[in-house]
Amino acid sequence: MAATLSKIWIHVIFSTKDRKQLITTKLERRLYAYIRKQLYEIGCTLNIVNGSSDHVHCLFLMNAQVSVAETVKHIKGSTSHFINYNNLTDEKFSWQTGYTAYSVSESIVSNVFKYIQHQKFVHEKITLEEETEEYTAMHLFNNIFDFDNH
Repeated sequence: MAATLSKIWIHVIFSTKDRKQLITTKLERRLYAYIRKQLYEIGCTLNIVNGSSDHVHCLFLMNAQVSVAETVKHIKGSTSHFINYNNLTDEKFSWQTGYTAYSVSESIVSNVFKYIQHQKFVHEKITLEEETEEYTAMHLFNNIFDFDNH
């Protein structure tokens, strides 16, 4: 085979530094559009981005030439710069050092999409820590939330 073919879905989650609630409704729109642009520029295709006031979820197709670590570093670095350069928050904005990344099977991409789409509903029910624990245990897509009724 002469060409490279890759279709790797990644669900990544990253939080604001010290979990400060800096992502306002007003900031969300600009931040999410900027994340989409940054992923596009490095050859990744964003499926959905959403989150809450202190963290973001992204579901995207990886660029086979760029690692997950490089992708997340690029997103976090460029968005922090964008937010601070444009004074979009009342205080200096930065992301927490780490992140969580999961590979996503093609068969559950639509479930992950719904899950990310309904982040505000999810966080009415559970904290980010509980969410990460449950997600890691792969329970979130099995009976915890009924997104079709929201």
